Amino acid sequence: MSGAARTGERRWGKCPPASEEIRFLQGPQSRRTELLRVLGIAWEFIRGFRTLHFVGPCVTVFGSARYPESHPYYGMARDVGAALARAGFTVMTGGGPGIMEAANRGAREVGGRSVGCNIELPKEQRPNPYLDAFVTFRHFYVRKVMLVKYSYAFVVCPGGFGTLDEAFEALTLIQTGKIEDFPVVVMGTDFWSPLRRTIDELARGGTIDPQDVRRVTWCDSPAEVVAAIRDRALHEFGLSYAPRMRRRRLLGE
Repeated sequence: MSGAARTGERRWGKCPPASEEIRFLQGPQSRRTELLRVLGIAWEFIRGFRTLHFVGPCVTVFGSARYPESHPYYGMARDVGAALARAGFTVMTGGGPGIMEAANRGAREVGGRSVGCNIELPKEQRPNPYLDAFVTFRHFYVRKVMLVKYSYAFVVCPGGFGTLDEAFEALTLIQTGKIEDFPVVVMGTDFWSPLRRTIDELARGGTIDPQDVRRVTWCDSPAEVVAAIRDRALHEFGLSYAPRMRRRRLLGE
């Protein structure tokens, strides 16, 4: 294998997954093994709940891990993170580099709260340095639950498969009534123009309802993002900036 090919395998998400993850998806195994896996997954949820229980009302920002600090989309995410923090929201991301780092950084730079739900990957994803709190998960589905559970809105910045997965997970939960009709704001209208056309085509084909199209707000301005989220969060969902729950020493909080 050529050096270029080997380098390509080390790019984001290109290496083989850990052997345990492969075994997990290979079908039925011994009862003991399956029980231990269930307990391990439950412990991931518990760690997530304990870490994020006191973070306050969140807005989750999705986006690519691959954009460097010099890229305009990094700057856009940094600005929206700062704007959300100024509006009183905790900024939550996947905790990694790129867009995630930018949004956390923007929040931290204006004195806001910044948290992350990191993920173990074959190519290690390290938590970015702008997090007040974070938890690292092994399973993507546990991580996605945490990114949704504590959020009043979702901001979708330019990204790839992972970003699309997270965005459509949130939209599907909203569409099916599993969560409230929280705002979903897509930033980077030029980048996402093919996706917007696809969503319009889904409605024309009858596979989604016209109201599903209207669930998505498209914009490029951080001020517009915050206005759309703050108004709906305050007026429709009763969000307030009251003091957070008190920690209990007996529970190790």
